[in-house]
Amino acid sequence: MTSSALHMFLMGALGVGSLFFVMWIIHLFLKNAAVVDVGWGLGFILLSAVYILSGEGFNLRNTIYFLMIFLWGMRIVLYLLKRISAEKEEDKRYRKIRQGFGRMAWFKFLFIFEFQAALEMIIGIPLLIVSLNPNPGLSFVEVFGIIIFVVSLLGEALSDEQLHAFKRDSANKGKTCDIGLWKYSRHPNYFFELMIWVGLFIYALGSPMGWVGIISPLVMFYLLMYVSGVPLAEEQSLLSRGDEYRKYQKTTSIFFPMPKRN
Repeated sequence: MTSSALHMFLMGALGVGSLFFVMWIIHLFLKNAAVVDVGWGLGFILLSAVYILSGEGFNLRNTIYFLMIFLWGMRIVLYLLKRISAEKEEDKRYRKIRQGFGRMAWFKFLFIFEFQAALEMIIGIPLLIVSLNPNPGLSFVEVFGIIIFVVSLLGEALSDEQLHAFKRDSANKGKTCDIGLWKYSRHPNYFFELMIWVGLFIYALGSPMGWVGIISPLVMFYLLMYVSGVPLAEEQSLLSRGDEYRKYQKTTSIFFPMPKRN
């Protein structure tokens, strides 16, 4: 890593680490650790801005990628703020963690918040790579990355809206969403979230050392598939819908959209 890249990385780490510390302070007043998820979207927007301003500035390449991150991040922020404000108590995931922490849980949550910041620094490597590219204009591979990103962002938004529309119908209470994109994947929102980062990785391939950005979709896939995404969602669905969800599991792909199984 060059001295310029190291300086930008450290500036980004300082900014994102400070943001999540502020989010941790906010969570103490709200008594709701779900605000860390809001920080996830805000953190990448901040990280992008820091990289651009400390790197090559707002040239065409950086402006486009900042707009992509801003649209993705603000969609997450607004979506989560709406959900958190509508919920009367803390998200079940964080309540479970809080119970496991026991005494001093309020302080121990600081490590969860700052761990999110560390993850953002790793996943955000493609953003650093793009910010270091001084070459004018866009390559074909970068245009392809933009297309993948836009299609994936629309797919994620559509899957979220289909799920909310299903839940709003009182006739579907206790049932499993099996319409639209949810007919082909049990977690289409997570699939498209992964593809968003695949698109950003492809976009980074238009810059020197862009291949290093492969770490971003690889880490996202691991997190979504084995840590905080699919496993928690599957566990909650089985608890709330039981055999009805088990039937859905037998016919529907867990992650990648595929035709129904008999």
